[in-house]
Amino acid sequence: MKKVFVAMSGGVDSSVTAALLKKQGFDIVGIYIKPWQSNNLFFDCLWQEDREDAALVAAKLNIPFLTWDFSREYEKDVVRYMINGYQSGITPNPDVMCNKYIKFGLFLDKALKQGAEYIATGHYARTKNRELLKSKDLTKDQTYFLWTLTQKQLKHCLFPIGDYHKSDVRKLARKFGLPNWDKKDSQGVCFIGPLNIKDFLKNHIKEKRGKIILDDLMVGEHDGIFYYTIGEKITVNSSPYFVIGKDLKKNILYVSDKRENRPRKEFRFTSFNLIGNGIHFPLNCQVKTRYQQKEIKAVLKKGKAELEEFLFDISPGQSAVFYRGNRVIGGGIIQ
Repeated sequence: MKKVFVAMSGGVDSSVTAALLKKQGFDIVGIYIKPWQSNNLFFDCLWQEDREDAALVAAKLNIPFLTWDFSREYEKDVVRYMINGYQSGITPNPDVMCNKYIKFGLFLDKALKQGAEYIATGHYARTKNRELLKSKDLTKDQTYFLWTLTQKQLKHCLFPIGDYHKSDVRKLARKFGLPNWDKKDSQGVCFIGPLNIKDFLKNHIKEKRGKIILDDLMVGEHDGIFYYTIGEKITVNSSPYFVIGKDLKKNILYVSDKRENRPRKEFRFTSFNLIGNGIHFPLNCQVKTRYQQKEIKAVLKKGKAELEEFLFDISPGQSAVFYRGNRVIGGGIIQ
């Protein structure tokens, strides 16, 4: 039997992943990846509860269960990346880096060294011939966060629930008798959990008050320019606004009373990762610059994307992910 190490988070998706693979005849080992620990007691309690849920599922499935402590690596490669990104004025995407460095970096490497032929996660995605494809349930598709994967990694990756809709996955969890079948889906950043990002950042970046400007007019004060992202809706003196720009040197936050502002028909990106063969530039494709954003047509060139229509609130630091139909071409980090 082929051995598969399954990243079990304690949630329904990864639990059903393990159950499906065991049913298919694989030799399964469940792994709980211990995340970075903040000083927040609630978060410390949360990861221990998740680990216990994962252990109970492993016991139900009668599979070995291990805990791998990657907390130091989380802090170095994901937490620091996120904090430094906000401090530099961009909007980083820690979930992408969590996948790149932790799940499909450390976890994959260690699993292969310990005899696994594959790793599996509860991501809503699919693979075929070492290509990354969207999941069957497009409303849950998570390929946006997986654009850093390579064919060498995809060769060893399984995403069993990518062939199911979310509602069917929960039904399977109940059918398999998994003890966490009715557990609510987790929310929030990979290592923070359901905590407010702004509250998290305030523990690591000092507050520094400054002006909020609308059309050259000061409408209020912000408590720290680093806490805000482009396109974010904020309330200033009981009035709603949208963040459209930041001047770090002057410590000014620029806002608009309209959501659609600063339209762009092209943008540049770095750290491009190309998945698969047969790609030639320029390339007609579709692009997303935010998760669950509507895809728009684009022409992909080296280091630049030209859009067919205007796109608003493009945030430096976020991921741009390129598609051709259901296939993920690759992605990069917006400049």
